[in-house]
Amino acid sequence: MQDILERAAQIRLVIFDVDGVLTDGSLYLGDDGLEYKAFNARDGHGMVLLQETGVRLAVISGRRSEAVRIRMEGLGVAHVYQGQRDKLPAYEELKRALGLTDAVIAYVGDDVIDLPVMRRVGLAIAVGDAHPLVRQHAHWCTSAPGGRGAAREVCELVMTAQGTLEPINRGYLQGA
Repeated sequence: MQDILERAAQIRLVIFDVDGVLTDGSLYLGDDGLEYKAFNARDGHGMVLLQETGVRLAVISGRRSEAVRIRMEGLGVAHVYQGQRDKLPAYEELKRALGLTDAVIAYVGDDVIDLPVMRRVGLAIAVGDAHPLVRQHAHWCTSAPGGRGAAREVCELVMTAQGTLEPINRGYLQGA
């Protein structure tokens, strides 16, 4: 675990996949043809808190969804790449735009489409119910499944490693 905390202490950007990571992977399709997604509020709060510590967030998704755009906008996630079946070009563009190196980037994935990026970053994370090959190539796996607290675990891991979680929690305990 010490190696994971050392890696997490260096992180300046966390990139999340969407389907299966920020959601449970279910795709809800209405009779009107519209797609609906369920996001976890505690995951979202963790993402907001992590951004408040200065760590940037991004999403790279293989699918396109207006629900994702709206949710990420609401969370203040500025870097949203959708429709990226091959995620490496978006990853490289984002890395270049932010002037970051692989070592200071974490990626959270659940399926084989995430592996090319996961194998480059400084901290590769698989959600608890990720595909076995993804879990095999991750530095760390969450205990929670995608869409059910995994993103919050990731945020709290990074904040713990960087010494920012305890002061945040202390503020809540003191009513600040």
